[in-house]
Amino acid sequence: MTVVATWNVNSIKARLPRVTEWLEDFKPDVALLQELKTEDAGFPRMEIEALGYHIETVGQKTYNGVAILSKQPIEVQHRALPGDDTDIQARYLEADTCGLRVAALYLPNGNPTRNEDGSDHEKFTYKLGWMDRLIARADALLQDQIPFILGGDYNVCPTDDDVYDPAAFADDALCRPESRNRFRTLINLGLTEAFRALDSTPHAYSYWDYQRGAWQKDNGLRIDHLLLSPEAADLLEEVGIDKTPRGREKASDHTPVWGKFKA
Repeated sequence: MTVVATWNVNSIKARLPRVTEWLEDFKPDVALLQELKTEDAGFPRMEIEALGYHIETVGQKTYNGVAILSKQPIEVQHRALPGDDTDIQARYLEADTCGLRVAALYLPNGNPTRNEDGSDHEKFTYKLGWMDRLIARADALLQDQIPFILGGDYNVCPTDDDVYDPAAFADDALCRPESRNRFRTLINLGLTEAFRALDSTPHAYSYWDYQRGAWQKDNGLRIDHLLLSPEAADLLEEVGIDKTPRGREKASDHTPVWGKFKA
């Protein structure tokens, strides 16, 4: 079996004790990390390599950043999402490992969505454009008929079941119809959203804000997803959201989402 997990760590340096203890306890074969908040040279490579992982990163000072950790060698295919050579934000890393094509992605948040005059804010249009490029990339990968997993922080709550207060988030970029429509377009290409394929429990969350006691009240959002090609979906055996790291001291505001695949 091969376990693939995605986790927005919200600063790899600040969360290093949480990350290393989780890697030791959970032992995923592949971990897709987001929001590293460090350049490649600052990634704590030694501590993670000591746990038996190969590492590839696409970092950026202070913001963004994604990584792939794997128990097996990693062959990088793309260090940026194809389709816009001017985009310098570190949000995408695609590679082959463990017999799979995997991508760690950190989709733009997109807030605020509106300018004062009511027009779409540039952050929201950037999010939608990034999603359009992701749709194009997924479509291209599907043509290869290989098992692939697009895992990461999508910053999209697919339905109202994935947000604790739908009315309050109606105009948030995570729940705006434009964001949800593009997420559905990804699915409609032929992808499978791993968690919902095997678990229909409503209000199962992967993110809880640090403010207003959100974790204690379970006021969360489900915005971290593993999207699978048909070939990868055929291998899916089990899914879950590991809440353990979120309840610990100095935790990330996200928690890992994982899938177990036939070897």
